[in-house]
Amino acid sequence: MARRTWDESDVRIRANKRGSRPRTKQRPTHEDAVIVRVVAVDRGRYTCVVGEDEEQPRTVTCVRAKELRRRPIVPGDLVGVVGDVTGAPDTLARIVRIEPRATVLRRSADDTDPVERVIVANADRLVLVLAAASPTPRTGFVDRGLVAAWDAGITPVVCMTKSDLADPTEFLDYLHDLDVITLSTQRATDRGERPEAGIHEQSLAVSPDSLERLRSLLDGHVSVFLGPSGVGKSTLVNALTGAQRATGGVNDVTGRGRHTSSSARALTVPGTRPGTWVVDTPGIRSLGLAHVPEEELLNAFTDLVPATADCPRGCLHTEDSPGCALDAWVHRPGASPAAPQRLESLRRLLAASRGQTQRGDSEKQLGQAIT
Repeated sequence: MARRTWDESDVRIRANKRGSRPRTKQRPTHEDAVIVRVVAVDRGRYTCVVGEDEEQPRTVTCVRAKELRRRPIVPGDLVGVVGDVTGAPDTLARIVRIEPRATVLRRSADDTDPVERVIVANADRLVLVLAAASPTPRTGFVDRGLVAAWDAGITPVVCMTKSDLADPTEFLDYLHDLDVITLSTQRATDRGERPEAGIHEQSLAVSPDSLERLRSLLDGHVSVFLGPSGVGKSTLVNALTGAQRATGGVNDVTGRGRHTSSSARALTVPGTRPGTWVVDTPGIRSLGLAHVPEEELLNAFTDLVPATADCPRGCLHTEDSPGCALDAWVHRPGASPAAPQRLESLRRLLAASRGQTQRGDSEKQLGQAIT
């Protein structure tokens, strides 16, 4: 029997449908990565600050490493970067690692949307900014902001702007029984005067006294400003930091603010301790809480929690729940005048989390102001 002759045509190679595999599963540890803070995000480019505790920190532009895939990177994040961190023009560094976050402030599009959107990372104070007038303040937004802050482990602060246009005392009484820091600011105009015709309300500076109270409150903290459009978030940030963030006014027909800021940005505050940052965010119309469990919604209403000890087991705390002790609690002698309204707001949030209301109806009801 003749011996068969072998050649290269006898070799059969089947292409790998999954593509080429890496030679090893061990990825680089990047122990030499420099830890920086992300201050802005714009279409795949991340602006970071190197040496934020130094007298002259450097700003570098970074891109995301492929191994990070789709992990969100937001202002406030501490990340490890490699490459050129000199901050020279036309240079890029690469983000290879996201450091563990101390806090994460999140929201969803509505109360049933399972997709979470990270607003800012590593903040320890959430400043809920509302205007005493123009636009009208909304108690529903405050309640949602407090829930989001306490769920994230962040200290909430309620800041009322434009207090020279209306007295914010009645609105702040809504939060009287809560352990919440409140303050009000006014513009640098003569007391009781309205702006002259043709002068943009948002362009007027904040009074020095109001600004100093706010600066001392934020000193040494990473604070995020959150609120509807037109309430004066960017105006406050500009006054605190010396930045030139775009500002806008209020539509005379709808009573709503004009959307001017398009992205969140972290800025340092001159005259404060190192590590003091404020994050200006775009105005929002709704603050979804789909990521917050029902029990956490209730725990955020600290003035109503004691009454739940007398509720039957498994109580849903609705108006028709048999034996719910919340109704008697808010009408007891010595209860705060705002207690019934607080209970109504809690029940709307619980109903929205269970999908029992339309999003538009829920937002409209939650947006009712104190009268």
